[in-house]
Amino acid sequence: MKVKLNQAVKMFFGNSSLEMVYFEAIANALDANATEIEIKISVKALNQSGTLQIEILDNGEGFTDERYKKFSNLFDIDENSHKGLGRLVYLCYFENIEIMSFYNKTKKRTFSFSEGFEEEKNVVIDVEERSSGTNFKMTNYVLKKIAKEDFILPEKIKLRILEEFYTRLFQIKKQNRSIKIKIKTSIENKSYEESIQNTDIPEFTAIELESSISTVDKFNLYYSIKEVNFKQTSLIAAISVDNRTKKVDLISDENRPAGYEMVFLLYSEFFTGKIDAIRQNLTIAGQEMREVQYLFRKEVVSLIESKIPKIKQRNKDVKTTLINKFPHLSGYFDTQNIGYIHQNEILKKAQDDFFREQKEILDAKSLNDEQFKKSLELSSRALTEYILFRQLTIEKLKRSTVSDSEAELHKLFASMRKDGRFDKKNSVDDLYRNNAWLLDDKYMTYETILSDREMGELIQEITDEDGISDDNRPDMALIFSNNPEKKKPFDVVIVEFKKRGISLEENMKVITQLEKRARKLMKHYNNQIQRIWFYGIIEFNNEIEMQLAGEYTELYSSGKMYYKETNVAISVNPTIKIPIGVFIWDLDAVANDADARNSAFLNLIKSKFTQEDK
Repeated sequence: MKVKLNQAVKMFFGNSSLEMVYFEAIANALDANATEIEIKISVKALNQSGTLQIEILDNGEGFTDERYKKFSNLFDIDENSHKGLGRLVYLCYFENIEIMSFYNKTKKRTFSFSEGFEEEKNVVIDVEERSSGTNFKMTNYVLKKIAKEDFILPEKIKLRILEEFYTRLFQIKKQNRSIKIKIKTSIENKSYEESIQNTDIPEFTAIELESSISTVDKFNLYYSIKEVNFKQTSLIAAISVDNRTKKVDLISDENRPAGYEMVFLLYSEFFTGKIDAIRQNLTIAGQEMREVQYLFRKEVVSLIESKIPKIKQRNKDVKTTLINKFPHLSGYFDTQNIGYIHQNEILKKAQDDFFREQKEILDAKSLNDEQFKKSLELSSRALTEYILFRQLTIEKLKRSTVSDSEAELHKLFASMRKDGRFDKKNSVDDLYRNNAWLLDDKYMTYETILSDREMGELIQEITDEDGISDDNRPDMALIFSNNPEKKKPFDVVIVEFKKRGISLEENMKVITQLEKRARKLMKHYNNQIQRIWFYGIIEFNNEIEMQLAGEYTELYSSGKMYYKETNVAISVNPTIKIPIGVFIWDLDAVANDADARNSAFLNLIKSKFTQEDK
C-alpha cells in the first residue's frame, strides 16, 4: 500500500465509532454479492476491552485478484459509491486483522491487515472445490474501553445497520434477491442474537415531491408507517447517498409517535457523491441543506398527521402549553415544527427572532408609525419575559428543601461575594442577578445592594468615610429611596437568612445577628438614614411560632410574619438605647407573597398574548 497507514487512519478516522467496523465489512460483502453475512462478537466482560474479538463472515465472491488489488491500494475506486478508505477503520480498533478468503471455487487467499501491511504479503493456495466467501477475524483491541455497550449488543447493532443500509437492502428486496445478516454476541458467557432479512425491510410507498432545489434532479420519498407495540417504537428519516443511508434529524426522540415504526427515505440524483470520504458528513452547501431539510420535514409531518390524526391534536396541545408558559414569545413559535423538533430548538428560534426584532427597533434612529407600534409590542413582550423569570425564581424558592445550603438559598435572592454588589446605574444589567423584589417591589428602587459583603463597605457607602474595615457580613444590605452622595435622607434594609430544617436555637440566632448589625448602623441613624428595616427570614414551625407569639405581633401576609420593636444599646457610657423594628418572616410566606404580587401581572399579560394568538 502506497500510503502510511497509521497516518491515514488518524487523518480520516479521528472521530469514528466501533459500529463503522460492521458497516465497512457489510458494504464490502454486499459489493461482493454476498447473500449471507454473519457478525460474531465476543468479550469476556465489558470492563475487559482487551478481550474483545470480532469475526465477520460472508458468502460473497471473495478476494479475487482484482478485489485484492483494489483492497491493497488506498483511494483505488471505480465508481462514486465507493470512497476507497473504509477499510482503514478496522485499524482504529484492532491491531490484528486476519483475512481468509475462498474464491474462484478452488482458491484460498490468506493475509494480515495491519499498519505494516504490504500487498505482496499474502498467500494463495489451491484447495478442493468449495463455496466462495471471506472471513475477517479482528483481535488485539487497541482502546482502553468500549465506548458504549450499544456497539456490541445485537439489538442495537441491528437498528444501526438498518439505518445505514436501508437504501441498499430495499434495492435488494425490490430485485427479489434474498439477504440475511446474523449478529451474535457473547458477553460473560451470555449469548445474544438478532438477524436481518428481507421481511425486516418494509413495503415502501413512493411519492414524488415538488421542489425548487434542483431544476434537473427529482426528489422521491419512500415511506412506511405501521403500528407496532410500544417497545418497538422507532423512526428513521434518512437521505439515500451512494447506496448508503445518511440519517437526518427531522423529528426529535421525545416527539416520536409511540407505538409506530416509521421509515422515511429521500432519494435523488442530487445527492450523488455528496458525502465525505468516510461517509460521516454530507457535503451539501448550508443553504441547500436547509432547503432539503425543510422539504423533507414538511412532507414527513404531512404524512404523519394524515396517517395518525391524534398527532395533530397532540401538537396543538403542545403549542397551547408553550404559549401559556412563554406568552411573550407567542407569535414567534415555529408552529409548523411544534411537536416534531426538540422543544428547546423551538424556544431558541423564537427567542432569537424576538431578540432580532428588538435589536432592529433599538438600532433605528427614528421610528415610523409601524415601528412605533412594534416597539410597544416588543416592550410588553420584554416585560412579560421578566415577569416569567420572576415566576421561575419564585417556584425555585418554593421547591427549596432542607438539603439546600444557606448559600444556595441566598443566591435565589442575589449573587454573592465578588458578584454581590449592585448599583442603580447598572440595574438593567443586574436585572436577572438581583431579586430584591422577592422581599418587596419597592426595594427595586435601590441605590446600592450589597450581598454577603463586608459591613465596613456598607458603612462607607452610608457615611462616605474611607478606610473602614469590618469583615462582618450581613447576608443582604440595601440602600434605597435616595443616593447617600446627594445628602438626602435614605432608607436601609438589612436581611439575614437561615436555611430550612435547622433547630430553634440556630433560627433564633437571626435576631442576635440583626441586633448586631443595628448597633453598627444606628450610630449613623440621624445622619441621613431616615428608616432602617431589619428582616430575619427563616423556616417557621410550631416551635418557632410559640417562641415568637409571646413577644412579637403577627402582621398581614400570605403566610406568617411577626414584628417587634426592641431597644438596642449603641453606647454604654453614656447609655444610649435606640428602638428598632425587627421582622421575622417565614420563608414560605416570602415566596407566597411574591407569588401573589407577580401572578397579578402574569395573568394579565398571559390573557393579552393568548387572545392575540387565537
